[in-house]
Amino acid sequence: SAGKDQVKKHKSKSATVCGYPISIFFIVVNEFCERFSYYGMRAVLVLYFKYFLKWDDDFATTIYHTFVALCYLTPILGAIVADSWLGKFKTIIYLSIVYAVGQVIMAISAISDITDTNKDGTPDNMTFHIALSMVGLLLIALGTGGIKPCVAAFGGDQFEDHQEKQRSTFFSIFYLSINAGSLLSTIITPVLRAYECGAVKQQCYPLAFGVPAALMVVALIVFIVGSGMYTKTAPQGNIMVRVCKCIGFAIQNRFRHRSSQYPKREHWMDWWHVQYIGRFLLFPLLFFSYIVHQIILFTLLLQKLLIAQVKMVLKVLFLYIPLPMFWALFDQQGSRWTLQATTMNGDFGILTIQPDQMQTVNPILILVLVPIMDSIIYPLIAKCKLNFSPLKRMTVGMFLAALAFVAAALVQIQIDNTLPTFPSKTQSQAKFINMLNTSLTIKAGQNDLELLPFKASDDYLTFDDSFILNLGPGVDQAVSLPDGNRSTLVIIKDGREPRYQMFSDLKTKPEQGANAIRFLNGFEKLLNVTVGNELFESIVTNNMSGYINVKKGNAVFGISDGVQTCTYQLTLGFGSSYTLIIPPSLTFGQECGGIESEMDISPNSIHMAWLIPQYFLITAGEVVFSVTGLEFSYSQAPSNMKSVLQAGWLLTVAVGNIIVLIVAEAATLEEQWAEYILFASLLVLVCIIFAIQAYFYTYIDPTAIEAQFTKREPDEKEKRKSIEMVKKDSVENHNEKRKASHSSSSSSDEETKQTRI
Repeated sequence: SAGKDQVKKHKSKSATVCGYPISIFFIVVNEFCERFSYYGMRAVLVLYFKYFLKWDDDFATTIYHTFVALCYLTPILGAIVADSWLGKFKTIIYLSIVYAVGQVIMAISAISDITDTNKDGTPDNMTFHIALSMVGLLLIALGTGGIKPCVAAFGGDQFEDHQEKQRSTFFSIFYLSINAGSLLSTIITPVLRAYECGAVKQQCYPLAFGVPAALMVVALIVFIVGSGMYTKTAPQGNIMVRVCKCIGFAIQNRFRHRSSQYPKREHWMDWWHVQYIGRFLLFPLLFFSYIVHQIILFTLLLQKLLIAQVKMVLKVLFLYIPLPMFWALFDQQGSRWTLQATTMNGDFGILTIQPDQMQTVNPILILVLVPIMDSIIYPLIAKCKLNFSPLKRMTVGMFLAALAFVAAALVQIQIDNTLPTFPSKTQSQAKFINMLNTSLTIKAGQNDLELLPFKASDDYLTFDDSFILNLGPGVDQAVSLPDGNRSTLVIIKDGREPRYQMFSDLKTKPEQGANAIRFLNGFEKLLNVTVGNELFESIVTNNMSGYINVKKGNAVFGISDGVQTCTYQLTLGFGSSYTLIIPPSLTFGQECGGIESEMDISPNSIHMAWLIPQYFLITAGEVVFSVTGLEFSYSQAPSNMKSVLQAGWLLTVAVGNIIVLIVAEAATLEEQWAEYILFASLLVLVCIIFAIQAYFYTYIDPTAIEAQFTKREPDEKEKRKSIEMVKKDSVENHNEKRKASHSSSSSSDEETKQTRI
């Protein structure tokens, strides 16, 4: 367009290879590294909140979705800064620096040794780590969101008008780099997290955050290296600001002229014209000048064009109102679904899947489902003579997401059936171990128990109050257990009569699928026990060691009394807890003899493979909903306001995450499966509302409407850009739309290709 031709550009002599500017290589590598950095950090974020910062599930979910919401709110700020002040190049540079600093701060915040002066593995000043984390996340949200609307558009600026085909191919490569960075990072960073590091060996969050931080620094360096080759477009004003001013003035005028003496307008945006009528009446003499009169008419024509364009935008934005609920469900893959995976069995035979690695199922399925939808599903629907219009596709996508949460609820019900019943806040639970060399009959409250030598009771007993423990004739002891906790009462010989010793047990599943192991020493000497590089503290007679988390597999424990040594082996699954009882009759040799293993918490028995159906449904919903929604928005937007609609689209993602944090904090549902059903029900309700909106929506041709004000017919190229939504969609039309979206304007190319980056 004429306006675009007037934009001042700084041209560099960038060499070309096969018709492509070399400068785009730096942009593609930059995007790959940046997406690796963002998704890699985000993959382990909710587990960092829960297991390092020790937040509960609800609060960890709330902060996670607050962060994601900020990441999708800041693109509006980045677009305004780039278009109105700094330009795309400087905006990317400055905000990438902010971004990299935030990633480095996150990596530092995860180093427990900074404040862990007693080297027990737990930071002594948790406030310091929380403060650093929040500062780091704020800087990351500002950085990643700020550069989001700039990078792809800046890449599009590197091409000349005659390089339309190369530009289209560039965006395909650009989108591939996004998915490659996302896929690799969600595989690699959970593996890095699983490593053990620090003075006290534990989950290595500094490494899991440090590698993404390093990739962000690499992204910044690569982008700067290509500086001399870039075509840099000068700031030219932000269309979003103009649209907001236009809408604001129309609302203001409508409020001022609400009296019945003013004639009604066909559309409330028509009140915007009052501004210009008032100006003309102030200068009636100007109408006597033919030249000025023509200028005024031309100005009015341009303003009417702007109003018509704003009306088209508002029409689509109205359809956006129900859409945040889809993202409220979709983005829980990184929070609730990851926490769900921590209570499941990740053994896939040749490899073990970490809970946060299950998120990789989504990008893998995207790469599979997108070509299937384009090549098979949509053509079959077209052959069946069904009008599967874009809004109908989006409705189906929302319904599929609701089904995904129904599937998640069904899986959660099965998980809950396998979990132990932990005590409520007003209850307590106890288990009993007989360390006497004879059978013992005891009575705990109203419960009669028969305990074999060096064996534990079958399960935990639940008590509402303190109780009397009878250990034999005339041996009664009052027992008061801490509310909301589990305890083990070990019965030992004290002189001639038995007595009990109380030890605290776990009241939740072990962290991240690990197995919590402890030893009860009934041997007559002090014992040292090791497993791998971990050392249980020296265990004195008739005492219990602390818990040590041991990974799945065949665990080999080394036991020594200072003179003799032996080994004990135990095969472990995921998420179990054991008390290993060492009797007085322990025998040393190559293997330890006489050790009894008592299971306090059974291992996870529901396999992670059961999560695949819900991931399949949510990904199918994303492909049908998100890709179609972006192309629909693009086709229904005026030529110079496509970025406005894409900013609105990103805003729906932010609002969706805000909905999650509100529900997570406000909902009083104790069962996780019930929360899943609540979200599914809300989305079905919203889906019905959206279907009604879609039924009454009339598809438009923005190019034809704009041509009415420019006094010309749209040329063939523009006609190809306008998607005839009222016709049945086919594969050919789908590809045409994608190509047309690439060739229209570089500022909107980014959002069209970036489905949800």
